[in-house]
Amino acid sequence: MQLDYSRLDPELLPILETFPALDITRDNIAEIRALMAETPRPEPPSGLLQRDAEVNTPEGPVTVHISRKSDRPNQPALLWIHGGGYVMGAADDERSMTIAHECDITVFSVDYRLAPEQPFPAGLNDCYNVLCWLMKEAASLGIDPSCVAIGGASAGAGLAAGLALKNREAANYPLRLQLLIYPMLDNLHATESGQFDNHPIWTRKASFSAWEMYLNGTPGEAASPMAAPARASDVSGLPPAYLNVGVEDLFRDEVIGYARRLMDADIPTELALFPGMYHAGEVFTPTAAISRRLNRSFLHALSDALR
Repeated sequence: MQLDYSRLDPELLPILETFPALDITRDNIAEIRALMAETPRPEPPSGLLQRDAEVNTPEGPVTVHISRKSDRPNQPALLWIHGGGYVMGAADDERSMTIAHECDITVFSVDYRLAPEQPFPAGLNDCYNVLCWLMKEAASLGIDPSCVAIGGASAGAGLAAGLALKNREAANYPLRLQLLIYPMLDNLHATESGQFDNHPIWTRKASFSAWEMYLNGTPGEAASPMAAPARASDVSGLPPAYLNVGVEDLFRDEVIGYARRLMDADIPTELALFPGMYHAGEVFTPTAAISRRLNRSFLHALSDALR
């Protein structure tokens, strides 16, 4: 099936002429990472305080990029998980810094291990171990352990959803919110929106390739729900959730389906849909009206949750 590009927001179209859809494989992932690393990035917000910390975990050290607007004590906090299809991306991403500045909180962005070199559960374990660290070291980190959220974008949001499930089964630390920005939840894409072959930026082919690397194979419905949260049979007892997705995103229907299941399990859930938006469109065209609406939506939801 082919997506009709006339359904895309006109402000989001020009960038597609210079940024083709990603084609990622095990053979070229190192090259793709190098190209992405060379892409110029905006300057962080003025005055933002930043540092890296090394967290010792049972599986080795994990670097965490910490951003905050001020050194006031007892701050709310967000454990942030960057996107990149589980196979690329970096902890010092622009969104983590923007969130710290706009919401005036401390953001701990995890430099988790990437597939295919380190497939599931490596990255999820890194995120969980960092969550345990920031909860146990809250006083020395200057944060309020009763006012912590977890979140991410795309694969990072998929990891955040998996982390919510893992936390429920293990330490069950109290969390104010799981912030899921167009989360990558379903390794099957067996939905209507998942059938189109020509989605901008993140295609069905690229997504299946990323899932194969992350899951180290194609387990189908047998995939762990902590890797592919759409496979979870029980979503009760999870933290409140905010989810968003573009109407023209490959992930649209799996995100809507997961939100519906959370609501059916009596989890306080907000779902925001953005017409004409394709996957990560706001990253490539941040000045578009629909991009600004998407960003305001999740920032308001996070600020409200951490009041």
